[in-house]
Amino acid sequence: MRLNSHPSGRHFLQIPGPTNVPDRILRAMDHPTIDHRGPEFNALARKVLRSVRQVFQTKQPVIVFPASGTGAWEAALVNTLSAGDLVLMWETGHFASLWKKMADRLGIKSEFMGGDWRKPADPAAIEKRLKEDKDHAIKAVCIVHNETSTGVTSDIAAIRRAIDAARHPALLLVDTISSLGSLDYRHDAWGVDVTVAGSQKGLMLPPGLSFNAVSEKAVAASKASTMPRAFWNWEEMLAANANGWFPYTPATNLLYGLNEACDMLLEEGLDAVFARHQRHAEATRAAVKAWGLEILCSDPAAYSGALTAIVLPEGHDADAFRKIALENFNLSLGQGLSKVAGKVFRIGHLGDFNDLMLLGTLSGVEMALGLAKVPHQAGGVQAALTYLRDTAPGRRG
Repeated sequence: MRLNSHPSGRHFLQIPGPTNVPDRILRAMDHPTIDHRGPEFNALARKVLRSVRQVFQTKQPVIVFPASGTGAWEAALVNTLSAGDLVLMWETGHFASLWKKMADRLGIKSEFMGGDWRKPADPAAIEKRLKEDKDHAIKAVCIVHNETSTGVTSDIAAIRRAIDAARHPALLLVDTISSLGSLDYRHDAWGVDVTVAGSQKGLMLPPGLSFNAVSEKAVAASKASTMPRAFWNWEEMLAANANGWFPYTPATNLLYGLNEACDMLLEEGLDAVFARHQRHAEATRAAVKAWGLEILCSDPAAYSGALTAIVLPEGHDADAFRKIALENFNLSLGQGLSKVAGKVFRIGHLGDFNDLMLLGTLSGVEMALGLAKVPHQAGGVQAALTYLRDTAPGRRG
């Protein structure tokens, strides 16, 4: 398909990121570019750097890089660790695997636990492994909060308790790329040392900004780290940010958008944002169960509020199904990645999203299931509609 050649009407972009960018943010980014060394930018930067802390639920600094989430991964690793250091990571899916691959490339030794892409990280197993590490060789525990490839969410607060119970000094590094601004996440209260995030999912922006929220312990670790770094250097960023500046040219128009995104999230209220996502996730799962299909995440306690990964029956190609949905209904669904390629499709229900958008998405899925001749039962859309009606915020008894 040619760029911008979609048929009439709205394109349903329901991959789990990049997500739909609301008009309010698009209009904010449409402002003229300004002098990033001038007073107007300084006022913008100071406000953005304050507001974004509220989204991370932290009083500590949040560093903003002009990069994708992959850049935030690298910044977290090279600022806190040294070559040859050992990190403990948990394999919850494709993106946890990529983070490990990056660590290996940087000369960091990584120990991968888990491997079942249908379950979250196990705090008890992490505690046991850390207790075995009598010499404290493990320097960091790296966890993906919400695994975008599988729709599995790990309990970060429980993992923090496991590290504390083991009386281990390891740093806690957490990827929130598909959870920040969508799922309840508390950098300070959960004792996280580095939170990694990106702009293109719950923050409702285009790709292009990445984030490191950093604890005092993480900043101290960065002073001892011997890993080469230049662009990703926290020290220069923190020094410049303290006065509302950046050490190099920032993504000024994306910062306009970030300012608007923070305003939108805080105006709605973070608790309301999290509840909205959980409600849409539950409605989606009601549809999947009514269709008689299987959710990839096998632990209901770990179901994601940001996306749902759905397993197609044996013998049915998920990518062929996604192609039918796109060509017939202008609906983009997330593909299965690496281990689950061709086996699952993913519905993103995060970011700038409401009830009618969800029902349109699920209608497209149900019609595409029929056209693709995927064995299923009708009624998924009705199940979601009933749930949304009965849980509508303005519903009267």
